[in-house]
Order: sequence, then C-alpha cells, then structure tokens
Amino acid sequence: MIREARPAPARDWVVVIPVKRAEIGKSRLRVAGVDRESLARAVALDTVEAAAACERVAEIIVVTSDEVTAVALRLIDRVRIVRDRGEGLTAAIETGIAAAPLGRPRAVMLGDLPALQPYELSRALAFAASYRRAFVADAEGVGSVLATAQAGIALHPRFGHASADAHRESGFVEVGFPVLSGLRRDVDLAEHMLVARRSGLGPRTGALVDRSVTSLPLVSTPLVIAS
Repeated sequence: MIREARPAPARDWVVVIPVKRAEIGKSRLRVAGVDRESLARAVALDTVEAAAACERVAEIIVVTSDEVTAVALRLIDRVRIVRDRGEGLTAAIETGIAAAPLGRPRAVMLGDLPALQPYELSRALAFAASYRRAFVADAEGVGSVLATAQAGIALHPRFGHASADAHRESGFVEVGFPVLSGLRRDVDLAEHMLVARRSGLGPRTGALVDRSVTSLPLVSTPLVIAS
C-alpha cells in the first residue's frame, strides 16, 4: 500500500527565550560535583537547541548578555541573539518580543528546560495556534513554561510568581500537556533535575549531571524531531 507523504508543518513560529548570564543564573540549582555556571550554560544551550530543531519554528530569539553562551548559540541554526539590558526577566522578555515580527505567531519560552524534545514543542505550538493567546503550565501547575500569541495579536506574557494563575486571569487559554514531558520540566532545584533526568536530558546537561548523580539511571537521548 502506498501512503501519501504528510506535508511538513509550516515553519512560521518565532520563539523568544530569555537566558541569564550563567554566573548569576540558576542560583538555587546545586548538583554536587558540578560547576553551577557550567550547568546553567548547558541547560540553556540544550533548551535552545531543542527549540531550534522544532519543525514549526522559523526563528529563535535569545535575549542574553552572556558572551560565552552567545558564542555557542551562534552555532545553532535559526538563532538570533538580542542583547539583554540587564533589567530583569520581564524586561528581557519585552526586548525579545519587540524584536519578533508581529505578523508571525510568537511564543515566549523559559530557557531552563533541559529535557525538552522538539516534538513536544511542535505539539504545544500546534495546539496553541487555535487560540489568540495560550500558555503551558509547569509540572507543578503554579508557574508557566510557554506563552503564545497568534500572528497579529499582542503578546503580553505574565511570567513570574504564580504565573499560571496570572496567565489565566489575563485571558490566556491553558494548553494541557503531559506532566512528565520535558516541556513542563523547568529546573530550579537539584530535585527538579533528577526528575527531568528520567525524561532524558539534553547532551550537555546530561554529560555534566552524569558525573555526579548516580541514584537514578541517566537517559540522555538524541533529539527526536518527528511530530
């Protein structure tokens, strides 16, 4: 039997990812035997690389002032770097959104999702495309990992404390997504990293964590791009 080829999804999304300087990022993420600055940088790079491999993403706008991270980011396809003014998360997000064309669907995603797989982001964006504004909550259901807006719709995300409720109250539609997916597994603490590890960490993060953590089996998997 001959099957017709399924057309590839349109690669039209622009995703903004704020990334703190590694020396101040992930200040609560302490994994024994692992340099925190190196770990923060690895987490950010794995997150951006997975997002850039998503078949629906046209461009990643990374807002950062970390020059070392920026050098590595320039080696990843579809990445554009915008300078972070150093005025906090909200200002960094606003800077990235301002650099994204209003005529495309846009998303803001956190930069600490080391277990993210491209197909997860692809599915989330496909669901979100049906709504003017949408968001995906983190695994605890308190914070948010992704906020989106359709082309032509202003995107005013509400990242920060209790952002899931803030997004709901602002009219964002919550997109349900499996709680164990890498998309919902942001990492702020060592225990978050252990749980994300079960889903499969990105190559840089996995290599660092594997040097220290032996209580759980490491599943460091290649990127799965197919949706």
